[in-house]
Amino acid sequence: MLELFSSGLMSAWLDMAGIRSSGLNTAQEMVWPGNAGFVLAAAPEPQTASIVEQYLKELGKQHPIGQQAIWMQSGPVVLANNQGSIPLPAASLTKIATSLAALSTWDHSHQFETLISATGPINNGVLQGDLLVNGNGDPLFVWQDGIAMANSLNRLGIKKVTGKLVIRGRFAMNGNRNALPSGQMLMQSFNFRTWSRSLILRYSQMPQGTPKPQLEIFGGVKVENPETGPQQTKPNLLLRHRSLTLTQLLKEMNIFSSNEMAESIAESLGGAQVVRRLAASAAGVPLAEIQLINGSGLGVENRISARAVCGMLMALQRKLQPLGLTIGDFFPVSGSDRNGTMLHRHIPQATVIKTGTLRDVSALAGVMPTRDRGLVWFAIVNRGNDVLGLRAKQDLLLQNLSQKWGTTLTPPVVVLPTRASLNYVKRIGASDRNQIILKGRTKAEGRGQKAQAKEGETEKLKG
Repeated sequence: MLELFSSGLMSAWLDMAGIRSSGLNTAQEMVWPGNAGFVLAAAPEPQTASIVEQYLKELGKQHPIGQQAIWMQSGPVVLANNQGSIPLPAASLTKIATSLAALSTWDHSHQFETLISATGPINNGVLQGDLLVNGNGDPLFVWQDGIAMANSLNRLGIKKVTGKLVIRGRFAMNGNRNALPSGQMLMQSFNFRTWSRSLILRYSQMPQGTPKPQLEIFGGVKVENPETGPQQTKPNLLLRHRSLTLTQLLKEMNIFSSNEMAESIAESLGGAQVVRRLAASAAGVPLAEIQLINGSGLGVENRISARAVCGMLMALQRKLQPLGLTIGDFFPVSGSDRNGTMLHRHIPQATVIKTGTLRDVSALAGVMPTRDRGLVWFAIVNRGNDVLGLRAKQDLLLQNLSQKWGTTLTPPVVVLPTRASLNYVKRIGASDRNQIILKGRTKAEGRGQKAQAKEGETEKLKG
């Protein structure tokens, strides 16, 4: 039932590992995720084998063992494998693939830009024309960002817009990827007199002294395709809004397992098949072990092997280490992050995790620091209707293994979050992520505003 690796002849090792049964090239399969070398046999550990075997035995009382996958690995040493190379519904473990694909495409400090332009002149605080919003796939634009954007427009002297708020490109707000309601929410955030209770609550979380914007748009909201929309004279660029950094975005996405953010990022990358190819290539795992229909994990058609999940996590660590970042900068860490999917879990201290849940799927993956085995990478994919019960069994398995392998007095810095992701929540709605463009400011707008102009020139994103 449990395939735990031990020393012996290579042929016996391949049969026991279940590698020959996969139908893939043996030489390729022998390479551990990341193409860093051969998989090594683990020293016999009867107690460890007993812990994992007991876990599978308990699962087998209610659920078919063939639908339960485990892969545990320390460096090139595989510690446990049950159906580890079989792609199974991985739910939100798919977001690990999306994270790896994103970091294989963009720099960790990459930011998505949203451009704000005007189609007419600004006279005495009135924009005589439309206010254009050109979105570029920012996956986390929320109420606070709308408030900060309106305050920047107020500083430019704009109090009223005679035309429409025109939404172009990929603009989403508060997780709604439909452009029209997103535009309507943006317009509401622009004028404090129209704020809802929810919006007032978000404002209260912004730095004390943040102004309440007052920007009225008389023409309502219009969604326009920039390719088929009416031809206009070149609009005057007013404002450049930058998203959180990719590091901060991925941390938010993975802590709360945001499907909307994951879908937006995957779309920016080119879709699920691009994510699949990028992730498999970066991790050095067979493409057949990553099968995706989207970037979030919604749907049982998203199937990933437990081995591929571990390979992707290790590939992320290899990418991040030269940058002075850790895997804890991108995923929840037990003891550091107490909200999101970490709520109600009982995971050993300093373990980095990613959860995945569907109606009949409970998945858990990550890396656990131990005294005797160093960093243990693990992926567990369970199928069954008792999701809460499956979660409890996963947590207990990790606790028992942590007790067996021992905990480190000081968690290794290679997994703990760095300053790059700590307190990133304070950057949501930060005013300095709005760069005011001074070129083309009207005479009326700039009258007696030298100090304001100086403020605008320095209002650029730091770091």
